[in-house]
Amino acid sequence: MTEHDYARKFLVLIDDSPVCDRAVTFAAHRVKRTGGTLVLMAVIDSEDFGQFIGVGEVMRAEARAEAERMLDTRIARIREIGQVRTETVIREGRPAEAIEQLVADDPGIGILVIAAGQGDKGPGPLVTHFAAHNRLHILVTIVPGAMTAEEIVGVA
Repeated sequence: MTEHDYARKFLVLIDDSPVCDRAVTFAAHRVKRTGGTLVLMAVIDSEDFGQFIGVGEVMRAEARAEAERMLDTRIARIREIGQVRTETVIREGRPAEAIEQLVADDPGIGILVIAAGQGDKGPGPLVTHFAAHNRLHILVTIVPGAMTAEEIVGVA
């Protein structure tokens, strides 16, 4: 593969956390400026599906519909930013493990973008996990929770 054939992928986990939009903002503007693809990943926590006999599949379908809604919302926002190539992925499991598996499955992913929280609970479970136990062979970019959208765009 030559340098011109490489089109890196930026991976962002899409969830309902308040910091998710910060990671999306950084990654989308970075892809817009440098090229590549923004991979938006939603993870469905499927641990509870088996505990409720008869409604597990209904719960799974509802969780998938919610994941698709979150992805669609972020894609609509990204379209406002401009020409940004996106891919979407929905997986089941725990977020950190799903991220690790997707990175192993897709060698084009070169950068994981996550945003840190600002509360008393610390930077958040993904930041803690990937800063302390990172088994990925890719870069991890952490967007500080204190940054404004304008500051994020300025450094992207």
